Amino acid sequence: MKPNIEISENNLKEVATLLNNLLADEYLLYTKTRNAHWNIQGLHFIELHKFFETQYDEIDLMIDAIAERVRSLGHYALGSLKDFLSITHLTEENHDFSNQQQIMQSLLNDHETIIRLLRRNITTITERNKDAGTGDFVTGIMEQHEKMAWMLRAHIS
Repeated sequence: MKPNIEISENNLKEVATLLNNLLADEYLLYTKTRNAHWNIQGLHFIELHKFFETQYDEIDLMIDAIAERVRSLGHYALGSLKDFLSITHLTEENHDFSNQQQIMQSLLNDHETIIRLLRRNITTITERNKDAGTGDFVTGIMEQHEKMAWMLRAHIS
């Protein structure tokens, strides 16, 4: 049954598509952060191992919330790696895991990419698609990424 929430089906579909794109980006960032957690090495291993764990735990919660938001709008959330890789704005990378700065810079770049994309989509979602609820939801996701990016920048500095 489709939701009857005064948002047209075309608008719901467009918002669900934007959210599925975000879901793909989040899933790739989650995987990259988890990879850093598993493979980081060097002088600050314990501190960074724990730091990356807190970050991927937070991303995991965002992934679930985004998928559930798609479902609440009457659409299906993507759930395959093939689908995620076909639409993500991020790229997979191979790292020298002894180069902590490179790994953190890569993760920071991904967070900032997501922040920029979200900032552009908030107006589209809220004004063009008439979905203030998802606009607010996406703003909260953006704020979480801003905080996570700040923490990465603090480690790099």
